[in-house]
Amino acid sequence: MLLTKSILEGNRLALSRLLTQVENDSADGRAGLVELFPYTGKAHLIGVTGAPGTGKSSLVNQLALYYRKGSDKKIAIVAVDPSSPFTGGAVLGDRVRMRDLSGDEGVFIRSMATRGSLGGIAQKTASLVQIFDAAGYESIIIETVGAGQSEVDVARLAHTTVVVEAPGLGDEIQAIKAGILEIADVLVINKADRPGVENTERALRSTLELAHPTKRVFRHHGKSMSISAPTIDSTIWIPPIIKTVATEGKGIDELAASIAKHVEHLHQSGDWVARDRARLGSEMEMLLREALMDRFLENIQQQKYEEMIEKVVNRDISPSEAVTALLNGNRK
Repeated sequence: MLLTKSILEGNRLALSRLLTQVENDSADGRAGLVELFPYTGKAHLIGVTGAPGTGKSSLVNQLALYYRKGSDKKIAIVAVDPSSPFTGGAVLGDRVRMRDLSGDEGVFIRSMATRGSLGGIAQKTASLVQIFDAAGYESIIIETVGAGQSEVDVARLAHTTVVVEAPGLGDEIQAIKAGILEIADVLVINKADRPGVENTERALRSTLELAHPTKRVFRHHGKSMSISAPTIDSTIWIPPIIKTVATEGKGIDELAASIAKHVEHLHQSGDWVARDRARLGSEMEMLLREALMDRFLENIQQQKYEEMIEKVVNRDISPSEAVTALLNGNRK
């Protein structure tokens, strides 16, 4: 395929065309993915997630600028934006905050819509990431929708997950409830020049200490005493908390250093291979579910399927009974 050959040679126009074909799930797009897959597996995938308004796009902009400063390192940014549930359209406005990167041939920014996908990640994101990987982009930053409590899917895709918080956005416990902190490899408190940053940091640190206690405090005869907790396994990664002001470029050096340290940990502990295996396994399962559903709908009469939906709507049978009946009726 001429297009994939051009991509391997560094042709940006060919890359753009294949990305569009893959997003549209065309036959050429699927064929291109197959041809390029043997060239993947080299890039470092960085997921950036967090609630809306935390400054994820500005942070990604500064991180990409840092990586490009005095370096030939190629950076790809996949910015996932939410689709309208009514029109299906999306603003794709993340690149408005990344104008500093315009004109840099070493940076490729691709905006994409979720197209109804949950979890902060569009279904085709993994495929786009593979194309960038094959095209020689060493670091690929995936910025998620910013939907809040449904963003954990990025952890299945990225080697390093950066969770961004900001002071003054409400109850700090919300991040704990959302389960977002559980997927964090690096915690960032952005907009750290705002009031309340100490409260946010205290809440995040308390949560980390619950997961990785360093000492236990108890009272004996009315006096507070402490004992050291059992030694933490050195193979366990404890997420650092980095304070940044992305609009001013403050704290970006520390963030990049923490990400580099996490990469080193992944290689030393063997987690890099484990995460790759889990990511590709998850992608296979997703594709398998789609293929099985498509095959099932091809082999069943539409009228029969509609009749079964009508029975469920009328409460004649439950959804699970309808599925069982459809599967049994579809056997040859």
